[in-house]
Amino acid sequence: MSESDPFDDIVAAETDRDPDLAVIEAGSRTLRTQGGRAQDDMPARPADPEVDKALREVEAELAGRWGETKLEPSVTRIAALVDVLGEPQRAYPSIHITGTNGKTSTARMIEALFGAFELRTGRYTSPHVQSITERISLDGAPISAERFIETYRDIKPYIEMVDAQQEYRLSFFEVLTGMAYAAFADAPVDVAVVEVGMGGSWDATNVIDGDVAVIMPIDLDHTDRLGGTHAEIATEKAGIIKRGATVIMAQQPVDAAQVLLKKAVEADATVAREGLEFGVTARQVALGGQLLTLRGLGGEYPEVYLPLHGAHQAHNAAVALAAVEAFFGVGAQRAETLDLDTVRKAFAAVSSPGRLEIVRRSPTVVLDAAHNPAGARAAAEAVAEAFDFSRLIGVVGATDDKDVRGLLEAFEPIFAEVVVTQNSSHRAMDADELAALAVEVFGDERVQVEPRLPDALEAAITLAEEEGEFAGGGVLVTGSVITVGEARLLLGRG
Repeated sequence: MSESDPFDDIVAAETDRDPDLAVIEAGSRTLRTQGGRAQDDMPARPADPEVDKALREVEAELAGRWGETKLEPSVTRIAALVDVLGEPQRAYPSIHITGTNGKTSTARMIEALFGAFELRTGRYTSPHVQSITERISLDGAPISAERFIETYRDIKPYIEMVDAQQEYRLSFFEVLTGMAYAAFADAPVDVAVVEVGMGGSWDATNVIDGDVAVIMPIDLDHTDRLGGTHAEIATEKAGIIKRGATVIMAQQPVDAAQVLLKKAVEADATVAREGLEFGVTARQVALGGQLLTLRGLGGEYPEVYLPLHGAHQAHNAAVALAAVEAFFGVGAQRAETLDLDTVRKAFAAVSSPGRLEIVRRSPTVVLDAAHNPAGARAAAEAVAEAFDFSRLIGVVGATDDKDVRGLLEAFEPIFAEVVVTQNSSHRAMDADELAALAVEVFGDERVQVEPRLPDALEAAITLAEEEGEFAGGGVLVTGSVITVGEARLLLGRG
C-alpha cells in the first residue's frame, strides 16, 4: 500500500471538520491594496431618460416570453437561433460551468484571472441581482444599457424568424443566451465564461463546446425538473462535458461523482478532481476575506488573498484556478504554475455582489443570495466564522419553488430572530405562508412578519440595534437573489 499523500490528508481534514483558523491581524489590507482593479459593481438604471425608456421596452418584450422557470427540455430553438446568426458561439473558446451552487462566484473568479492575464473576456451568468444587463459582461463589467439594447435590436429579426418556424417561441433565457453569444462574437472576446441556467444537457447555453467543463458541487435543487437524487441531477449536468474537453470537478457526493466520471470516460475527456489533482491546502481568516494556499494543476500558490468570506468561496477559488490552468494547458502541456503575482492580483480584485456582501455598518447588514439548503448551510457556516455578531437577525424572502423549510432549518442556529417578508417576484412565497413555516422551525416568539421588504429591513435593523451601539448586532438578508437585489437597492447600493 502506498503512503498517504499529505495533500489528500489536508483536504480530507478540511472536508470533515472546520479547520483550525487563526485571525490574521495584519497583511490583508496590503494584499488588497496591491491587487488589481476591482470588478465593477452592479449597474444602476440608465441616467438618460431615452435610454432608460428603450431598455424598459426591451425588458417588457423579454418579459412577454416564457420565464426562466417555464421550460421545454430541448435545445432545438436556441440551435435554430444561433444557426441563423452564423454560429457566433464558435467564434471563441469557452469555459462552461454547471452545478448547484457557486457557479456565479466561480465564473467571476475565472473572469478575473483571465483579465489579469490580459485576455478579453465575455461572461454570461444568471440570474441578475439588480439589472438585466449584469448577465452579459465584457472585460469584467456588465455591458452598457445602450449596447444591451443595440444587441437585442440587431438580432430581433432573427428571433422573430425562429419564432415563426418553431412550435414554441424562444424563451426569455434563450433570447438572452443568443444575445450573449452574439455580443461576445461582436466584441470580439478571447474567451467566454458561460454559466448554465439550469441543468446542462438541454440548457440553452449548451450549444457551445466548452474547452473546459466545470462541475460545481451538486446538491438537490430543481428536483421537479432535474431528478430527485444526486445521480439523476448529475446525469443532466454531465451533458456539458464535450468530447476531448477537460473536466474540472469540485467535490461531489459519491453517486454524482460516479455519473460524472462515467460521462467523462465516454467523451474521452480529461478529469481533474478537487481533493486529488487540485484543491485548498490552507486557509486562514483575514481582514475582509481569507488568505489561501491553493494547489493547482501545476503546483502550489501560497498567500493568495481572497476578499470573500467562507470555506465555500475558498473551494470556488480552487476550482476557478484549476479551470484557468486547464485552459492554458497547465498540467497537460506545461508542468509549471501560472505566474504567482498575476494570480494573487486577480484574486485580490474579485467581488461577488450579493454573496455575504456588507452593505451597511452600525448595525452591520449583510446580503447573501442563498436560496436552497446547501447554499444556506454554506452561508451560515461562513457568517459564524467571519463575523462576531452577538445577535443576528435574519430577513428572509423566498420563492415558492424551493425547499424553504430546509433553508430555514440551515439558518436557525445562527438567527436570534427572523423577519419574514416577500419580494416583488410573481414566484415569491406569500409572507404569511413563509411565516407559518418559520414558526415551525424557530417558534412563534422568534418570528416577525413584514410583507413589505422595506418594512422588514427597518424591523430587522431596529431589532439588531436593541443590542446597543457597540454590542455587535447584525442583519442577514437572504432567501432569494431577487430579495437580495431589492434589498441592495433599498440600502443604497446601485
